[in-house]
Amino acid sequence: MRDSDNEIRRFMLATNKIDGVYYYIAKKMGINENTLAVLYALDDGKPHSQKQICEEWLIPKTTISTIIKELIDAGYVNLVPGKHTKEKTICLTEKGENYVNKILVVVYEAEQRAMERTQKEFSPEFVEAIDQFSDYLYEEFEKIEKK
Repeated sequence: MRDSDNEIRRFMLATNKIDGVYYYIAKKMGINENTLAVLYALDDGKPHSQKQICEEWLIPKTTISTIIKELIDAGYVNLVPGKHTKEKTICLTEKGENYVNKILVVVYEAEQRAMERTQKEFSPEFVEAIDQFSDYLYEEFEKIEKK
C-alpha cells in the first residue's frame, strides 16, 4: 500500500461524512439533499441556469429539472428567458428568498462555526487545497472516461 492510499481513504471517508451531514440536515428539514444543494446554489445572489447548476454541482439534468419544477410549483422560483441564450435563468421569488433564508440559516450557522474551529487548528488554505484536489480528481476521472 502506498503512503498516499491511507490519506486518500481518510479523505474519501471525510467527504462521505460531509455529504452525510448535509443529507441528514436536509432530511430533518423535510427536503432531499439535491433540493438543498439547488437552494444553496441559488442563494449566492448570482443568476443561474439549470445547466450551470448541473455542471457545477454534478447533479444530473433530470434531477435538476424535477427540483426546479417542484420549486416553481411551490412558488419559490421563476424561470426568466436569457438575453443571449435559450437557457432560462432561475430566479428566487420573494417567497423563495424567505424559504431559502429559513432553510439555510441553520446550515450557514453550523458551517460557519465548523469553519472557524477548523481554521483555528489548520491553515485557511486547506479550502484551496481541497478545491484543487477536487479539480485534479475530476480531470483524472475524465481521462479514464475517454479511454
